[in-house]
Amino acid sequence: QVQLVESGGGLVQAGGSLRLSCAASGLTFSRYAMGWFRQAPGKEREFVAAIFWNGVSTYYADSVKGRFTISRANARNTVYLQMNSLKPEDTAVYYCAATRSGSTPESMGSYDYWGQGTQVTVSS
Repeated sequence: QVQLVESGGGLVQAGGSLRLSCAASGLTFSRYAMGWFRQAPGKEREFVAAIFWNGVSTYYADSVKGRFTISRANARNTVYLQMNSLKPEDTAVYYCAATRSGSTPESMGSYDYWGQGTQVTVSS
């Protein structure tokens, strides 16, 4: 049974930082590309960042480029999202997801497994 468990969310002031983690189990982690998505209240879920199997190739939404960094530790079956210079508009539930396909990492439909999400709230 595949499980993705996010952690690290919370309440932070604008300009602050948070580091999200996503621990994976039940799959061969090193064979999966991993992504982070977010969903704000009343909005659709949107792509944030993705990282390929080797940890070298990464992709970011324009809205987070230069502020967020995705990384992974295959030995720990964990993917991270370091979020700096947070803004109130970053407030959302953040989800991690796993995919064997790397063709369209920004597309929700590419992902096979999803976590339950972790809330990030940025106050102004």
